[in-house]
Amino acid sequence: MVSSRVERIGKRDGLLGVIDRLRYHELSRQGLGLLLLWVCAWFAEPAGEWRIVTGFVIAAIGQAWRIYAAGVIYKNKKLASTGAYSLVRHPLYLGNFLILGGFTLACANPWVIALVAFFFLFYYPAAIRYEDHKLEKLFGDEWREWSQGRAAMLPTSFRWRANQDASWDLRQSMLRNGELVYTLFEIAAAVTLWYRAAAGF
Repeated sequence: MVSSRVERIGKRDGLLGVIDRLRYHELSRQGLGLLLLWVCAWFAEPAGEWRIVTGFVIAAIGQAWRIYAAGVIYKNKKLASTGAYSLVRHPLYLGNFLILGGFTLACANPWVIALVAFFFLFYYPAAIRYEDHKLEKLFGDEWREWSQGRAAMLPTSFRWRANQDASWDLRQSMLRNGELVYTLFEIAAAVTLWYRAAAGF
């Protein structure tokens, strides 16, 4: 699976090829992203209640955004282009950014902040490049027209269009696309972070 991802983008030899295989490994990215939530929780510094609460609010907005975006995804079958997908090409990645950003703020550990920044810089440009390549192959001109001038992960304009591709479906989001598991995981990590940092209040 990893080799097919690398080959679709362009296979390189030597050390660069090894790095490519690491960057395009989706399960590693997803697993490490979840693990980083627990790193934030475990190495949280006493930061003051306001900082932790602010971080949790940002993370909750990120997860709510993921739940909303995932409710209209029918992977590889239909191009989602309205709702969350009218702002950015990859709204789930934006949700991940807000979740990890919120946990990092709540953690207040500079070493963890550096680790999370490296994680995003290492994995997400490759993930965006692969997903764009795949969607263009699947949907052709439809994808090219929709993606024109639309940012990948962080919105640069707010040309909102209500959902028209499909009705939002709670079951599709929470069960078929796994957002229930992610939500419960994040709540557990948040509770752990709160109790570990609470001694500094």
